[in-house]
Amino acid sequence: MSSVTVLALIEAMAAKLEAAGLSFSDGFGQGTTNAFDEAAWLVMWKLGLPLDDLASVENKPVAPADITQVAMLFDERISSRRPAAYLTNEAWLMGVPFYVDERVIIPRSFIAELLIDESIDPWLGEHTRRVLDLCTGNGSLAVLAAMTYPEVMVDAADISTDALAVARINIDRHQLADRITLIESDGLAACRGAQNGGYDLILCNPPYVNAASMAALPAEFRAEPALALAGNMHGGSDGMDFIRSLFLNAATQMNENAVLVLEIGNERENFERAFPQLEPLWFETSAGSDQVMLLTREQLI
Repeated sequence: MSSVTVLALIEAMAAKLEAAGLSFSDGFGQGTTNAFDEAAWLVMWKLGLPLDDLASVENKPVAPADITQVAMLFDERISSRRPAAYLTNEAWLMGVPFYVDERVIIPRSFIAELLIDESIDPWLGEHTRRVLDLCTGNGSLAVLAAMTYPEVMVDAADISTDALAVARINIDRHQLADRITLIESDGLAACRGAQNGGYDLILCNPPYVNAASMAALPAEFRAEPALALAGNMHGGSDGMDFIRSLFLNAATQMNENAVLVLEIGNERENFERAFPQLEPLWFETSAGSDQVMLLTREQLI
């Protein structure tokens, strides 16, 4: 019987990732934040073990043939620099599993935290019936919103038909097709809030990465669709192109009491330079207090 345990194999694979020069800045953060966690995820997935219960299997011996299969998976991870979630076709956000592949970025929006911890709830109420998840990607925020607020209907919009195909997989997986409507839309262009009394809540994790940061992205992030990352598609360089367009039209899609929850990652300085007149409310998240903001319809007008 093999004397290599699950925990020993994870530790060996974590060391392999570190020896290959992978670090948080070189691609982790697409589901994990350190080598051990990523190694645990990939080893447990490859061995068919419960991803959330290492303690119960850490001393379980691993057969030599399985060790070989795990080593091959890590060789692929290192040589291809493809994110782990693309290798497993699964990512977890707030404890909920989602299908992913190269058609979408790996879900990691901090808006998910705000949905689950009720940070947004003071701006919602009985009037909250229609939600828009703009730039829905794989549909994860739309699914979490529908799970969190069982009374609402959700529109999930994206310009990418490939992304919408992945979102459809996740909506069906979580049995929410009766409450989430997919919309192919360039920004707000095809969204239907104005025709239906206005959205009560808009969630948006848009492309916002500035040009200099895009040029410096590590390989793992370059494996993701640039369309979902680069905020410079209209010729700018500060990452705010999509957001400028959004702010021109958002109020027309919102009802009187509606709010917009917008994620801008590490771009607060560029945001404040582009929109000096705005005074958003900044939420506290696990990444700090300058990643996600709230704006009312009145502010956008």
